[in-house]
Amino acid sequence: MDIALLIKAVIMGVVEGLTEFLPISSTGHLILAGALLGFDDDKAKVFDIAIQTGAIFAVILVYWQKIRTTLADLPTQRQAQQLALNVLIAFLPAVVLGLLFGKTIKGHLFTPVVVATTFIVGGFIILWAEKRQSAGGNAVRVTDADDMTWKDALKVGLVQCLAMVPGTSRSGATIIGGMLLGLSRKAATDFSFYLAIPTLIGAGAYSLYKERGLLSVADVPMFAVGLVVSFLSAWVCVRWLLRFIASHSFTGFAYYRIAFGIVVLLTAWTGTVHWAA
Repeated sequence: MDIALLIKAVIMGVVEGLTEFLPISSTGHLILAGALLGFDDDKAKVFDIAIQTGAIFAVILVYWQKIRTTLADLPTQRQAQQLALNVLIAFLPAVVLGLLFGKTIKGHLFTPVVVATTFIVGGFIILWAEKRQSAGGNAVRVTDADDMTWKDALKVGLVQCLAMVPGTSRSGATIIGGMLLGLSRKAATDFSFYLAIPTLIGAGAYSLYKERGLLSVADVPMFAVGLVVSFLSAWVCVRWLLRFIASHSFTGFAYYRIAFGIVVLLTAWTGTVHWAA
């Protein structure tokens, strides 16, 4: 058992769990952390996607009461049927575009400099969205995710596809995009979490199946450690975020994205840090 590799798995699991559901891009942080740790070969890329499954189990645990009620009410309750349909509708664009363009994007855009640039651009978009909402320029139409229409879900699903560009943030795209489309901050956050369940489980399963030739039984401890650590850190993060959004905006995350992106670009340009592709 390679202890050094397990330590890297722990670090990557913590990074994944703490960043997956914040609007700061888990993929971006994993690319940057992997570059610093020297954990960025093809197997590491599969690992990065697979441990998202651990993070999503944290969401399932936090939202278990809602999920269980929705599943139980599916045969008879229109509201439960609409929510399930909305999640499916929002999920489909990422499936279609991911299959069409995923390989090309991974081959050309998964680099630290691209991630840093996207961090900065995304930060300014969050600032603009929060300023627009606080100024009353973005009227809230939907205060609860249960009240979304299929058109609202489709729009959020299309916005989620922007997160195919690393550094964008799936959570950031769906939450901020939802707010710009007229959802309240809570409704957008809740729906972003619901949508994450099929999206991240699907991505993890597809990646493991597609790249199964790279893996062996010897990799089980590394993947198990990453999954468990990402689950625990994500569980803490999701519970904190739900309390945080009750009385705070996402402005702080925007400034973090901008500052972090600038640091990466400066260190890459000056050669202070070698951000491997």
